[in-house]
Amino acid sequence: MDLELSGKKALITGGSRGIGKAIALELAKEGVDIAIAARDLDALDSAARDIAPVMGRRDVGARAFGPGLRARRYNLSGIGRNLVAVRADTTSDEDVQTLVEIAADELGGIDILVNNAAAPGGLVGGGLAHANTDDLLADIDTKVVGYLRCAKAVAPYMQRQGWGRIIIIGGLAARNSGTYSGLRNLSLVHMTKTMSSELGQYGITVNTIHPGTTITERSGPMYEAQAQQQGVTREDVEAQLASGIAVGRIIDASEVAYVVAFIASPKAGSVTGEAIATGGGVGSAVHQ
Repeated sequence: MDLELSGKKALITGGSRGIGKAIALELAKEGVDIAIAARDLDALDSAARDIAPVMGRRDVGARAFGPGLRARRYNLSGIGRNLVAVRADTTSDEDVQTLVEIAADELGGIDILVNNAAAPGGLVGGGLAHANTDDLLADIDTKVVGYLRCAKAVAPYMQRQGWGRIIIIGGLAARNSGTYSGLRNLSLVHMTKTMSSELGQYGITVNTIHPGTTITERSGPMYEAQAQQQGVTREDVEAQLASGIAVGRIIDASEVAYVVAFIASPKAGSVTGEAIATGGGVGSAVHQ
């Protein structure tokens, strides 16, 4: 299936690693020009150098630019593609505004926003007695208000062109009790529906993707550490994690990216205001 994404322009926050990087890679394969953002410019540079080959150029030079040299432009001359990395903190209104302006200028617009910048799993994982309210506020400022900041800055570009895709990466903690940080993911569902109702008239869809346990570059070392603590093998740890997943295995970040690519495409114009799980069928709750 041709997803009709070639020539589109995407901004992916939290794009230096994990699910965000996997999404950037998949969209790049589909012919999308890419701007990735995160707080660590060196990590962004490493990710960009992995993305460039799927765009058609292996050895790329980079030039720093922007306020405080916070951005890097990658030389893809001769192949008609654009790739840029921007250091930004999505808890800062000023940073987000600068990020969006740089991305729009460098790419020639923004068609797709993937909101993904957040602490994996959240900062508040303990019980009520140990729940730190400052950590919870930081979670919300990053993953809820930060996503709102980015959408607010990007929406005018999409409204003017009469088309756009805003994709929010949440998490299946929205559908399960267990951590207080999970409430941020549930908040995203409400924001998604509210935003989709407002922006639909402009040809803009807004959807949430809920990953579950997902294999990223962090997984191997994390599973090895858990295995050592428990006195078992890494395979035992993975089997334990997979035991509650309907498909019987942990989902890879690339599989989340496939769903995002479809939802980002013109083919998915009928889908908006929805929360879509990509956890392999984990959990037993029924959602209507």
